[in-house]
Amino acid sequence: MAGRINDDDVKAVRDAVPIDAVVSEYLQLRNAGGGNLKGLCPFHDEKSPSFQVSPSKGLFHCFGCQEGGDTIAFVMKIDHLTFSETVERLAAKAGITLRYEEGGYNPSHQRGERIRLVEAHKIAADFYREQLDGPEAEIGRKFLAGRGFDQDAAAHFGVGYSPAGWDHLTRYLRGKGFSDKELITSGLSQDGRRGPIDRFRGRLMWPISDTSGEIVGFGARKLRDDDNGPKYLNTPETSIYKKSQVLYGIDLAKKDIAKVSRAVVVEGYTDVMACHLAGITTAIATCGTAFGNDHIKILRRLLMDNGSARVIFTFDGDAAGQKAALRAFEDDQKFAAETYIAIAPDNMDPCDLRLAKGDDAVRDLVEPRTPLFEFALRQIVARYDLETPAGRAAALDEAAQVVAKIKTSSVQREVAVQLAGFVGILDQEFVVHRVAQLAQWARSRGDRDPAGPGPTRRGAQQPVQAPSAPSGPALNLRSPAHRTERELLKLALQKPALVSPAFDAYGIDEFTAPPYAAVRQCIAEAGGAEQGLAETRDYLVSVLDLAPNDTVRNLVTELAVEVFHGKSIDETYAGMQLVQVRLRAVDRRIDDVQGSLARLGSNVAPDHLAAAQNEVWVLQQYAQSLRSNGADAL
Repeated sequence: MAGRINDDDVKAVRDAVPIDAVVSEYLQLRNAGGGNLKGLCPFHDEKSPSFQVSPSKGLFHCFGCQEGGDTIAFVMKIDHLTFSETVERLAAKAGITLRYEEGGYNPSHQRGERIRLVEAHKIAADFYREQLDGPEAEIGRKFLAGRGFDQDAAAHFGVGYSPAGWDHLTRYLRGKGFSDKELITSGLSQDGRRGPIDRFRGRLMWPISDTSGEIVGFGARKLRDDDNGPKYLNTPETSIYKKSQVLYGIDLAKKDIAKVSRAVVVEGYTDVMACHLAGITTAIATCGTAFGNDHIKILRRLLMDNGSARVIFTFDGDAAGQKAALRAFEDDQKFAAETYIAIAPDNMDPCDLRLAKGDDAVRDLVEPRTPLFEFALRQIVARYDLETPAGRAAALDEAAQVVAKIKTSSVQREVAVQLAGFVGILDQEFVVHRVAQLAQWARSRGDRDPAGPGPTRRGAQQPVQAPSAPSGPALNLRSPAHRTERELLKLALQKPALVSPAFDAYGIDEFTAPPYAAVRQCIAEAGGAEQGLAETRDYLVSVLDLAPNDTVRNLVTELAVEVFHGKSIDETYAGMQLVQVRLRAVDRRIDDVQGSLARLGSNVAPDHLAAAQNEVWVLQQYAQSLRSNGADAL
């Protein structure tokens, strides 16, 4: 039975791994003010960043989908790990040795499946790299040299070699403590007649990493004529490797993609290598599949969809490349970045171009020149005889249907005008009208993108649809009472020194919005704002741990990272919030007592009447003192 991880070790992991460093492995973060960072949420599609990270508090929160929590919660959510798996993974990153209760730590039994599979791939990658230096791998070294890659290049990209025997890697991993079931599940081995055998044999091996840099699969290139397998063989779909959700080279390229707001999409492993060695360190490639929705999501989080972002596709100029370009254009509108296509002379890929003409030619190739939409439409139009009216009509009919899919009317019109020029139709308004007709017809049939409207090319934006409301009572932020209660809770979570100890004397009933009352209850159970005076991060973790459900937990993270409304967040500002919340609570109590007396009328007992009147008088004096003296009256 797996032991429970020691609480002190969990805390040490939280403290040792900065949340901004972890989140930055998956998306680009920018300054949001107040010490916070922002980016495009990785948990839902959005056009403008509503995802915020507070490094000082170790928390994240998305104001769009309401996801929130600490570093551990982020990794659990984004990589679909259990709590223990996440802590173990972060502990390994931080070099922390974990202690386990209830029986100690057994590495072969107590780690989660993902961690075991990732570890198997890491060991396999090291194994393959070592094999590349052996005599059997000479054919692999010659292949690399023939494409312009020396030993340093191979080492930089972790290229290795899988021995031609049946079970070299399988036996090696068994010796490292991995079970046959784990080897089959990982995709590194496959069933043979007498047990598991190596999936990859006698091939060059490229490790494929996810955005965080963990190796999750391999791409294997055929080297020998007697190998009856495909030219490229990839890891099969596993729990950690899904080809539609990985991009080769993303671990090496992500920082520069975010830095320069530009990505170059090429078609193969050697093309990525050639680009990077030529100085284009933003190059990435898909792994045996077409560039699709999940790949776009990865890039959008890095590019941040700013107006200057560029995505350049380098497809071959042959029929397959043209088909790939048209398929990419179908997804073009899901980028706010401008998309371009680059086709090398004589249909060479970047690797061949580097060999033939050098690094400068590769760098020149990926300079944005031809917009993807222009290339795609020209490819459609080129299939028709534009010298005849029938040919022009047929070309317009097919191309106009593509243009009609552009969601933003102004962009749709602009491209329709250009389409008129491609086809050779002088009446531009006729083409514009035809495209608009097709768009309206598609809408009337409900022929919409199932993923919903996305950012369009040239940075044009669709109206942002309101996210579905989180479960739980609604908050009316137009209410002055709710706004003040929210500010006070933010102070209690973010700057407890400004409101302690006065805040801790406030009752749950002084917060009129039920969600805010629930947060106040969590703070009280965590020991009050006074607990945050020594270490804000531990205090916030305690408050989060005491949240009764995800709705309250998400609200805590939201309040813990949200910026304040005031310009100067000091004792004066804090005092104003404390006074306003208390004053409204006093006024409500006065109204309640007077309303109760009014309802009873002459039926009220004399002693009850006297007590009620005395209470009202005391409350009125207190209210007056609050209005006159402010926080000093608390």
